[in-house]
Amino acid sequence: MKISQLQHTGESASLRIDEWDIAPGQHWGVFSTHSHGSSLLVSLLAKQQIPERGIISEAPERIGCVSLHEQQKLLDIELARDDTDFLDQIDYGTSVEGLILEAGCTRSELEVLLEKTDLTQLRLRGFRQLSTGETRRLMLARALATQPQMLILDEPYTGLDTHHRQQLSALLTELAKQMTLIVVTSREDELPDFISHIAVFNEQALSQIMTREQWLNNPLLEQMKALSAERSDALVALMEAAPSEDRYPNPRVIMRDVAVEYVDAPIFSGVNWEIKAGQHWQIRGPNGCGKSTLLGLILGDHPQCYSNDITVLGMQRGSGETIWDVKKHIGLVSSALHLQYRVDCSALDVLCSGFYDSIGLYQKPSAKEVQLAQQWLALLEMADMAKASFRSLDYGRQRLLLIGRALIKQPALLVLDEPYQGLDYINRKLVFQALNRIATLHMTQLIYVTHYEEDALPAIDHFVDFIANEGKPGYHVAIYQA
Repeated sequence: MKISQLQHTGESASLRIDEWDIAPGQHWGVFSTHSHGSSLLVSLLAKQQIPERGIISEAPERIGCVSLHEQQKLLDIELARDDTDFLDQIDYGTSVEGLILEAGCTRSELEVLLEKTDLTQLRLRGFRQLSTGETRRLMLARALATQPQMLILDEPYTGLDTHHRQQLSALLTELAKQMTLIVVTSREDELPDFISHIAVFNEQALSQIMTREQWLNNPLLEQMKALSAERSDALVALMEAAPSEDRYPNPRVIMRDVAVEYVDAPIFSGVNWEIKAGQHWQIRGPNGCGKSTLLGLILGDHPQCYSNDITVLGMQRGSGETIWDVKKHIGLVSSALHLQYRVDCSALDVLCSGFYDSIGLYQKPSAKEVQLAQQWLALLEMADMAKASFRSLDYGRQRLLLIGRALIKQPALLVLDEPYQGLDYINRKLVFQALNRIATLHMTQLIYVTHYEEDALPAIDHFVDFIANEGKPGYHVAIYQA
């Protein structure tokens, strides 16, 4: 593939590439300082958009793409297919094997793909029943079903637990012998060993091309760490300037002998957990173990929260409180919320919606709330995008807005389920450093989920670990302080 004099302006980003040759036998890592630039790049390389100027020549006929944007597109299709209103049961979406087959593979090829992506046991599960990591593996299987000659992977490890990240690295090493791979990542340690060249993009252009060896000694990462630290200080200062005055009961959350079970298998049982004032908790465990289910019990989003003994912020589930009575005191960042935030309101309204915990904005915010939201936009380097529609923005900017939405009201509980998904290097470091400061200063209480050891916050010393039961289905839940 040869790219020459390319210029393109999308809805929320611009991109320029003077010259870039991707020769046969080369495998490229792409490192971008801003996620919106990499999102536009992926869509151009995958032939999903035609550049306004310049030439992309000698491109392979079949190009596969795995990205969070493609995942959102599939969700839109699945929601349009939802037949729940016409059935006597909930429609959880097309099955895993059905979605892979419709991507273009044969029945015999299906079995191979299911095994390669560790989806065999999930083959009959509906799309909307999958965890974040399981969905990422499905997207890879669908891309491979097209038998690509080039495979573009945008943050391919996002949402995967340690085991599946190792499994993916082994699979990509095999695929590198068969096709050209382009891996877009914001994590310097997620460039597989077979990567031979690195393309570095700044906010709007391809700025450097280098070998892998040159990249390992590049000072760019240290420069970006310093920049993110400055912005992290500004974020914490903004929160300190507008502290929450609410008082909440202690303990914040009480669970007594809580259990969740589906028709086909138990998930977990016997959970006794208290979140006391001043405590921050990290929840750990493999993909599909029940971490998001446990969070759903706290948020009131899981139907079995009403059949269990659960008290959140002094309100016992099933005692007459509404979901919104509790949620107005909780900030949330998760992949599920991101996918559900489908309304096309402005960036400013997304931030203001955090005051009311609504998806979209349905009441007029006060002048003080608007002013604070504008300050957050400036901090997130999006001051000129106040009126831009949420869905026109790239995934990374959308995620930043949702993080701001969760923080802006300084909630009693801040629930963070893989919060860095889709963020570029600078913003990932910014959010990480800010969250650790927020926890250290006890500005709110964190319930935190991440699959990356390096993302563990030093300020957190309470843990909930999901451990597989030996010889039987379900998980044992261990709760302790380090």
